[in-house]
Amino acid sequence: MEFGLPTGEIVWLLALMLGGGFIMGVLAGLLGIGGGGVMVPILYELFSAVGVDEAVRMHMCVGTSLAVILPTSLRSFLSHRAKGAVDMDIIRSMSVSVVVGVVIGAVVARYSNNEILTAIWAGSATFMSLKLFFGRESWKLGDAIPGNPWRSVYGLFVGAISTLMSIGGGAFITMMMTLYGRSIHQAVATSSGFGPLIAIPGTLGFIWAGWGVAGTPPGSLGYVSMLSVLVIVPVSVLAAPLGVRLAHGISRRNLERAFATFLAIIAVRFFATLL
Repeated sequence: MEFGLPTGEIVWLLALMLGGGFIMGVLAGLLGIGGGGVMVPILYELFSAVGVDEAVRMHMCVGTSLAVILPTSLRSFLSHRAKGAVDMDIIRSMSVSVVVGVVIGAVVARYSNNEILTAIWAGSATFMSLKLFFGRESWKLGDAIPGNPWRSVYGLFVGAISTLMSIGGGAFITMMMTLYGRSIHQAVATSSGFGPLIAIPGTLGFIWAGWGVAGTPPGSLGYVSMLSVLVIVPVSVLAAPLGVRLAHGISRRNLERAFATFLAIIAVRFFATLL
């Protein structure tokens, strides 16, 4: 693999990463998501441009994005907790099952090829897009969130699918809480606490899954591109508090629609690569 790109193209790719990191940080604070929905497609185009082997390209995108969302999601969680909006009981009751789900997701990634991982990401992105487009805050399943074992089973699902998508689990936790009558602001704040629970073991899992695999770009640890992490993390961490301030001050519906449109376009793009 060679990286002999023109200077102008290198500058463009760098600007793309910085811009993506900023958007990712704002979304992490605003929607309580890890931001992988933004970063994975950006990294996919970046790794395609620099010639990363297609066999490991999607694995690199997901693993690198997990490493990037770790500090971003932690900053978002601390900012929300400082405002007293986080339900720590929900985080404590689901933390173990979520981490176990992350381990399951990492094992699935290790033994999945690029096409399977791409299909999982595109399918999940389609589901999330539909939920954002058509979901209503008035939808309810009950007045109280069920306890265990329901929470543990759901936590396993959230941990596994969030690892494979490289998201902080916020979309699924927010959906659960709002369907059981919690306010959208508390749901967003609480969901931000699951980002570190997913990102830490998820990053370690993708390092393990890709250790010694051929075709990864220089400066990588397994399926994690440390060079990309060093570029993206600072701007995303700085942008997260901005998203938190927006989350507590404005309606999020138009942004949800915009993000849903983005996810739908990327899902179509990824499905097209499988044809």
